[in-house]
Amino acid sequence: MLEPVNKAFVNNKLFRAMVRPLANIWANASGYRRLGLVYDDLIIEESPEAQEALRRLPADVMAARILRMRRAFQCSLMHVELPPNEWTKPEMDKKYFSPVLDQVKAEFKEREMFDSLKLVK
Repeated sequence: MLEPVNKAFVNNKLFRAMVRPLANIWANASGYRRLGLVYDDLIIEESPEAQEALRRLPADVMAARILRMRRAFQCSLMHVELPPNEWTKPEMDKKYFSPVLDQVKAEFKEREMFDSLKLVK
């Protein structure tokens, strides 16, 4: 029901122009960039869909993700932030996991719909 309204807002250039500065303020205030993380590193990976999406990531992307998460964990334990020159820059904060996760969720939904089909004779 809200899907058309959601698409109208997302596709509206004026709305996106107004929200973009707030999104940058939120991203800077959340602090994950100061730990060297990107937004997709924050996605919870405990669901079967997320586990499958992680399995599909290329080895170099997965190794970089693990390195970022270990470094952030170490900083968190020591109660320090990375030096500002090592913070994740906004232009480096690109989605790498969300597109794969969305694809896997669509496949799981399609599989569920296919498995729940009723045959009529």
